[in-house]
Amino acid sequence: MVESQIVRRGVNDPLVLEAFRTVPRHRYVPDSMQMQAYADHPLPIGAGQTISQPYMVALMTECLRLKGGERVLEVGTGSGYQAAVLANIASEVYTIEKEEDLLVPAMELLAKEGYDNVFFKRGDGTLGWEEKAPFEGIIVTAGAPEVPPSLKRQLADGGRLVIPVGSLYSQMLVTVRREGNNFTSENVCGCVFVPLIGREGWREEEYA
Repeated sequence: MVESQIVRRGVNDPLVLEAFRTVPRHRYVPDSMQMQAYADHPLPIGAGQTISQPYMVALMTECLRLKGGERVLEVGTGSGYQAAVLANIASEVYTIEKEEDLLVPAMELLAKEGYDNVFFKRGDGTLGWEEKAPFEGIIVTAGAPEVPPSLKRQLADGGRLVIPVGSLYSQMLVTVRREGNNFTSENVCGCVFVPLIGREGWREEEYA
């Protein structure tokens, strides 16, 4: 998977590649999906959510440009796979999930896998985790109509935020960098993610 799907497409950050070789992806997908665990596409994990395509997880992680030792916020815990990848690079990972049916199994799995540097919260991820801010990196694993202002405020000076932005049906992966009170953004590639539901994202009624 790492060589054919990730390295071949241009992801070359050694910390990211090592994290991918360390985390067994099949442990983060449903039993019924084991045969497709390392396939080149997203997979359903329940509650209307997905585990992202391996390449997209790698690309988003590389876009954070982590050097090791950072504090990172993840919006959308899902199965816990992205958090596990981040936890192999960052010193602390704070992850938020609105669906209890996903959060509890992810907490149990990451504890079983020995990750003691991942911290969990159930709630509206569009509002971030104010009391734990600032973060050197923020990664959002769902598509938003715009970059949530709360997440921009919680980004540390020099930090990066990676988020899909666009419509309910297609988005552009965007990297936002903070320099003091200035924010610059860069488009990375087109993508399709499930909607980011919350006060500063899509409303439930809009998605329904």
